[in-house]
Amino acid sequence: MIDDKPIGVALNRNIARGEATEKELDRLITRRHEARVSSEGERQAEEMWQESVKRYEEERLEMAHLEWHAFHCGQAERHRATLQALIEHHESEAARLMEATNQRSLG
Repeated sequence: MIDDKPIGVALNRNIARGEATEKELDRLITRRHEARVSSEGERQAEEMWQESVKRYEEERLEMAHLEWHAFHCGQAERHRATLQALIEHHESEAARLMEATNQRSLG
């Protein structure tokens, strides 16, 4: 039986199939590469975000400690002033009462 196809047609078909396979492999490699770069980029962004959150929390805690320190120092001053005023008031009242008692005794 005589084949009515020109010589080399089968060879051209194999070349075309090989080129299509090569293009598909290139697409697969490109997709995997992009996926890897994307996931590594996301991983790096996630790590940067976590580091940012950690720094923010450390700064927030430091600020809270400083604010509590200022509060307690202020409270100590306010109590000191209030207690000093109370002490002076009671000492004054005690002295006044003592003076009144002494005047009655002398009188």
